[in-house]
Order: sequence, then C-alpha cells, then structure tokens
Amino acid sequence: MGNVKIILKSVRDNKKATFLSLAFIIGEVFLEVLIPYITALLVNRIKDGIDMNYILKMGAIMVVAAVVSLACGVLAGLFSAKASAGLARNLRSDVFSKIQGFSFANVDKFSTSSLVTRTTTDITNVQNSYMMCIRIAVRAPMMLIFSIIMASIMGGKLALTFAVIIPVLVFGLISIARKAMPAFVAVFRKYDKLNESVEENVRGMRVVKGFAREDYEIKKFSTASEDIMKDFTKAERIVALNGPLMQFCLYFNMLFVLFVGSKLVMTGSGIDVGQMSAMITYGVQVLMSLMMISMIYVMLTMSLESIKRLAEVLKEEPTITNPENPVMEVKDGSIEFTDVHFKYSEHAEREALFDIDLHIDSGMTVGVLGGTGSSKTTFVQLIPRLYDVTSGSVKVGGVDVKDYDLKTLRDAVSVVLQKNVLFSGTINENLRWGNENATQEQIEEACRLAQADEFIRSFEKGYDTFIEQGGSNVSGGQKQRLCIARALLKNPKILILDDSTSAVDMKTDALIRKGFKEFIPDTTKIIIAQRVASVMDADMIIILDGGKIVATGTHEQLLKSSDIYREIYEQQTKGGLE
Repeated sequence: MGNVKIILKSVRDNKKATFLSLAFIIGEVFLEVLIPYITALLVNRIKDGIDMNYILKMGAIMVVAAVVSLACGVLAGLFSAKASAGLARNLRSDVFSKIQGFSFANVDKFSTSSLVTRTTTDITNVQNSYMMCIRIAVRAPMMLIFSIIMASIMGGKLALTFAVIIPVLVFGLISIARKAMPAFVAVFRKYDKLNESVEENVRGMRVVKGFAREDYEIKKFSTASEDIMKDFTKAERIVALNGPLMQFCLYFNMLFVLFVGSKLVMTGSGIDVGQMSAMITYGVQVLMSLMMISMIYVMLTMSLESIKRLAEVLKEEPTITNPENPVMEVKDGSIEFTDVHFKYSEHAEREALFDIDLHIDSGMTVGVLGGTGSSKTTFVQLIPRLYDVTSGSVKVGGVDVKDYDLKTLRDAVSVVLQKNVLFSGTINENLRWGNENATQEQIEEACRLAQADEFIRSFEKGYDTFIEQGGSNVSGGQKQRLCIARALLKNPKILILDDSTSAVDMKTDALIRKGFKEFIPDTTKIIIAQRVASVMDADMIIILDGGKIVATGTHEQLLKSSDIYREIYEQQTKGGLE
C-alpha cells in the first residue's frame, strides 16, 4: 500500500474529477438496478389487468430512468478519463522531474532503458488501472451488492441460485488471475530489454550499417519481441478461460430461474412472472459484476508491478544534493584534490581513482593523458560534482564542491563530454543551452573561438540551420566544435574538454587552443586528449595510469622524468620507430 500512496500523491488537481466520476457511477448503478424492479412491477400489474394510462406512466418513468442512467454513465466516463489522464500527466511530470535531479550514480542504478520504460509503458498501465478503479472497481462491487439485495427482495427462494454460482465463479476467477499474474509480471522486465535493444540500435545506426549487421539486430529485436509475445499469449490464454466460466454460470442461472421459478409460479408460491424476469436480469448483472471484478483483479495485478517500479524512482534519493546553506558564488577557477579516492558504488571491488593529490591554479591550462581505462573522464567529472568522492575532498575556488549550490557550481564549470550531444532545433537554439540570454554577437564570438563560425556560415540558413536529433546532419568534428562553443557561452571559470577535439584536424585543434589562450586567459582549461600535440603547450600535464596520477609536469619535464609520457610522445611523433 505504501507504493500506491506514493503514486496517488500525483492525483493532486484531479481529485474533483475523481469524486464526480464516483458520484455519477453511484447514480448510474442505482438506476440500472431500479429499472428491472419497475419492470417486474409493471409485468405483474399487466397480468392483473390495468389501464393504458398506468402503463404509459410507468413506461415514462423507465425511459427517464434509462436516460438519466445513460447520462450518468457518459459523465462518469468523461470525468474518469479526465482524472486518469491527469494522473498520468502529473505522474509523468513527477517522474521526469525526479530523474532530472538524479546524479550519474542514480541513473546507473536504474539504466536508461529501464527509466524510459517506466516513464512510458508503466505510466500507461497505471493510467488505465486508475480509470478502471474509479469506474469499474466502484461500479462492479456496487452492482453486485445492489443486484443481490434486489434479487433477494424480488425472488425469495430463487436467490439461492447465487449461493451456488457466486462461489464457483469467485473460485474460478481467482484461480485464473493467479495463474496469469506471473506471466504479466515477467513482461515488464522484458520491456526493459526491448527498449534497450531499440535504443542501442538507433544510437549506433551508423555502426550497424558500417558492419552490415542489420540482420543480426533485426533478429535480436525479434527475439526480444517474441519473448514478450509468448508471455502475453500465455497470460491471455489463461484469462480467456473467463469466457467459458462466465457462460457456464450465466446459463446455469437462467436454467435454474426458469426451471424452479416456473414451478413456483404454477404452484402459486409467492413468485410471479415479473419476479422471474427480474431475477434473470439481476442474475446477469451479478455475473457481469463478478466478471468485471476479475478483469480488474488481473489489471491491478499487472499494474502493481508498474506501481512498484514507478515508486522506486519516486522514492530514490539523489546521491548528490544541495547543502543546507550553499555557497552561491565561485571565486575563481582554482582546483584542489586532497587525498581523493573514488569508486562507482559501495559494493565495487576496486577504486576507479585513488591517492589523488593535485593543485591547479586559476587560469592554468592542464592536459590529461592516460591509456584506456585510466579514469581520465571520472577524474574530471568530480570537479562539477557529477559524482561525489568516496573519500577526500575536491575544492573549486578554495571551497569544497559539496558546499556549493549545484547550479552555481555547474554554471561555473563547463564540461564538453566525450560523447557530444546536440538536440533537435536550430544551431542558435542549441548554442543557447550554454546561455539562454546570449546575444547573437556573443554566440558568434563563441563560435569563432571554437572554430565553428566558418562552417556555420557555409550553411544556407547559417545560425538558423536546423539540427536533427542527435546532430545526425553534421559531422563529428562540427558537432564537437558546436559543443565547445555552447560551453564557452556559459563564460565559465573552468572549461573541461573531455577528448572533445578528437574529430577535428590538428590545425583546427591548434587554432582552438590558441583562441583559448588569447581570449579566455583567466579560465582554467583542462584538456583530456589522446594526442600529445593537443597538450604539449599546457602549463601542466597529468599522466593517469590505473586510476592514479603517476606523473605531473610540463612537456619538457615529463620527457625527462616519465617513461609513459616519453613512450606516447615517441610513438606519435616518430611512429614508434627509432
């Protein structure tokens, strides 16, 4: 129930629609149960002989009751649709807002594909279940209770039929639902795998086509889809048994009422033709109510897994949060690592970084080199607090990063990540992610520094050129330069380039670095690179190996003192040959 309460908090402004829906459902059920009673009275009076005026009067009452019942049903449907759609909207917003506050560690815990499934499929399941709850889950039990009461009043001994068919139907429906439930629950985990397959395929479309692996990817997707189909088919086959069971109980009820009722009518035992017709109608209503309850049971069983998965996201506490009294200003771009250790989770066997002690003065240009897996990216992600250190401290501007307001810190630290991301929209709109209030002159200046202005102007629409989702209509080098320009527009105290010039030629790379040195001398620049040429003129070069700083110094100093640096330099400048 705790998870359900968490989800119901998202009802908020849809409480009125929910209660109105319930009120109209009560009216609809009451009138539907009343009509067979009026019909029975009318049939009995006709048999006794009455004038046409009475028939017309009762007929008019029945028509009015039917019309009002229909109106109540329509209004209940409208308000329940509004309430359930509103819940889904609020829930989607709440989950998305929660995800926006997640740290990288939180996202790693759930996985991207799982979060996509939760914000789409799972919320849709909850929306459908909520609609069923405020409509059918209220209507069915009320119809069941009212029908049994009216049947007992009208039918007397004939109501004993319910003592037989209700236990049989309840037992059968519960057994069916329990059999179907495991298959429905298994489907959601497989949805995550299906979405993961789609996401990987779309992101890596060029790689898939480059290696002509379309058939393999189609087969992989088909396998995941086939698994989901098998689970659903198995569940639906079990649920389909509802139909035969329902038909059995329905016909048993009709035969019992007709057989026993006709004898009671003929013997004059207090049962008349009107009561018999009412009993048949109430029997159908009782059975249909039980059928609807079984459907709700299956649907709610499915949605409980979705509710659990959504509640997990909403209950998840971000591993990185603002302090109570955050520092709201970053003084300068100085950086200090003091005995820093870091691992991605408390259960990780090895540390990604350890024994990191380093001081970087504001305005310095720092190069970072190291082999694959040396934790270069992890090292710089600690500066804007994308991850928190496991032990030790990282200071920016003389203040521990944990003491800063997160937005203040990240506005002062611009990071151009290794995987550059552009969003669908114009070039101007993408660049204004760095500064939404930037003037056109500021945008163009940032692009000139990033060596992007020239190729942008070569486009027919210039800065109004539309960028497709993911930047698929620009080259890798162009994408990198646009991302650098976007980062520069923040006017940061610290600029981090995580292998962000790997797709540009060496001349352009040199021009970018020259522009940084001349136009943003007070900004601390950290450049992760694979090419020694990209960091040769840095004030300090850091060599990382296995998560530890093994050497620091200038280009000349490291040539003399570091075997690793000297080997990298000789391989790149002399092709590894003496």
